[in-house]
Amino acid sequence: MFEIINQVLDETYLIRLNKFTDTRGIFVKTYAKSAFQQYGFNFEFAEEFYSISNKNVLRGMHFQLPPYDHAKLIYCLAGSIKDVLLDLRRGPNYGRTASVELNPAEATMILIPKGIAHGFLSCENASLMVYKTTIEYMPSHDTGIRWDSFDFDWGIEQPVVSERDNLHQKFSDFTSPF
Repeated sequence: MFEIINQVLDETYLIRLNKFTDTRGIFVKTYAKSAFQQYGFNFEFAEEFYSISNKNVLRGMHFQLPPYDHAKLIYCLAGSIKDVLLDLRRGPNYGRTASVELNPAEATMILIPKGIAHGFLSCENASLMVYKTTIEYMPSHDTGIRWDSFDFDWGIEQPVVSERDNLHQKFSDFTSPF
């Protein structure tokens, strides 16, 4: 059903899905519990969301605090995005970042464990992102790190950022519970 292309951060995997193309178009299976279990990914998804973003919209860096922290499986169904990850787990990789491009032509997705802040920059209008999470959204535990407060070059001077995302705490002020 899929192959793991690489590990972009510890326990964070870029996955290439099998894509079937013919004269009608494209068919891609995005999830099969048994296939994920073969790789040792044993979790149940509790919720699924999608977002549609215009070009230069930056969303992030989001995560939920324990005990409502969650793993995510994300992919891009239309447009393209620069996906950015920030490791918030205490240890030698704390503060490490990674970035990958996601778009439907590549048929890739990212499996993100608990303790990783996630965000993205939309590179095209109408970029459609799908998110599956292992815990339902809990507003009281939803938070983030300010997008421009850690060592990552987004490659854009003036992204379109929500007021909420601009008010997230700076990475230097964050004390990790992970």
